[in-house]
Amino acid sequence: MRSNRFHTQVALVTGGGTGLGRAAARAFAREGATVAVAGRTAAALDQTVTLIEQDGGRASAITADVTNEDDAARMVATTVQRHGGLHIALNNAGTFGQAAPLADLDADTWRTAIDTNITGVFLAMKHEIRHMRDHGGGAIVNTSSNIGAHIRLPGLSPYASSKAAVSTLTRAAALDHIGDGIRINAVSPGASDGPMSFLPGETREQRDARLTPDIPLGRVGTLAEVTATVLWLASTEAGFAVGHDLVIDGGASA
Repeated sequence: MRSNRFHTQVALVTGGGTGLGRAAARAFAREGATVAVAGRTAAALDQTVTLIEQDGGRASAITADVTNEDDAARMVATTVQRHGGLHIALNNAGTFGQAAPLADLDADTWRTAIDTNITGVFLAMKHEIRHMRDHGGGAIVNTSSNIGAHIRLPGLSPYASSKAAVSTLTRAAALDHIGDGIRINAVSPGASDGPMSFLPGETREQRDARLTPDIPLGRVGTLAEVTATVLWLASTEAGFAVGHDLVIDGGASA
């Protein structure tokens, strides 16, 4: 079903080649937005664009590494050049990384999580905000996580630290730039039906059996449920939501 909630608007989605990024990009397009999907893997981005076009939407792919400031700046500039503006951004690029006790982690594992999950959000926001500030404002949603930001799990120090930082950065940036007409919020999904919820070689049944005991609702969330939250935060319906981190995890962090 198509609607025009985001008609005439341009949305940029980082990490748009898989999982939540792909699902959100398709949802934005179904609701009228023109979508730029960005990420490091061109083939995955091209597949997302193809799916959007098959849905009847408009999209383009931009290969970029958000941990590199030149790439982040080019990503925003290319979006504006191709599509005539930038009104919405979902900063979703992220990595889960290795699970291990802190004392057994190497520094590269730490750096990868911090660089991708928090520095990448900072750099993307910096250049998105610079455009939006000069062109009437906009809405930004950052993908955080219930892990780190709202619950604690052992063995996930880099991921948890970086996602807690995303939630804090979101609040700080929201206060910095609400006067510029830019609403900045975050979404913190729990276990949802995306590729990051699976362990290597794990079946869906094994994944569900592992995760659902810790979810009061008794099931893993769907990408559609998380995507609906993202779209609400990006829409005028959430016009009074500023600096909020909206948790959607079936009660796991309640």
